[in-house]
Amino acid sequence: MLQFRLKKGMEISDDLLQHIVYADEVKKAYQQALYFLAHRMRSEHEVAAHLRKKGAPDSVIDEVLKKLRAERYVDDEAFAAAYVRTQKKTAAKGPLLVRAELERLGVPDRLIEQSLAEYTLDEQMAIARSLYEKAKKQRRDESARAFLERVRQQLMRKGFPHEVIAAVLADGGTHTEQEEREALSVQAEKAHRRYAHHPRPLYEQKMRQALYRKGFALDLINEWLRMHGNDE
Repeated sequence: MLQFRLKKGMEISDDLLQHIVYADEVKKAYQQALYFLAHRMRSEHEVAAHLRKKGAPDSVIDEVLKKLRAERYVDDEAFAAAYVRTQKKTAAKGPLLVRAELERLGVPDRLIEQSLAEYTLDEQMAIARSLYEKAKKQRRDESARAFLERVRQQLMRKGFPHEVIAAVLADGGTHTEQEEREALSVQAEKAHRRYAHHPRPLYEQKMRQALYRKGFALDLINEWLRMHGNDE
């Protein structure tokens, strides 16, 4: 109340009362914003949405954001730069996913472009290769084609551009011939248990279809069928 120079017994006009109420709303919203910002950096859009959810009118939100900007509690440029650094290093996210998240957080396009310019192609390739190698170590009993498609989908979900994904998959290498045969054997045994009761011609047809859908080459499938021609 000191800012309004109020004294005991002083008559308060409607105009002054409105100013007092407004100042109190701004002060309250400012404290709410500081508490919200205490946990991590936030975009201006996040702060505004939080205050709006708390019931603050737009005029109060604008006033609070103006004060927060002046005191450097919010800075979308610094926020975007820090967000890109964090997401690429700790979450292995590609630039397309990071861009989508920054857009959702209300960061202006100009600042998104500026921050993503620091996410170099070399960094994208290195992170995508790391994800590829991790997937390779955890490889299931699957064909090379199925493996590559699974990794392709993973890298797309992570937000890497098509050209980066294509380069990583081309450079990475896949199964050796022996690994491909071993994976085929595992999948063929599973399919065999499903179709063994069929007459041989229908059995072979269903086996070929099932294994081809799994990504195995027809010559390897036919080789396996020849080798197991007498299996019950």
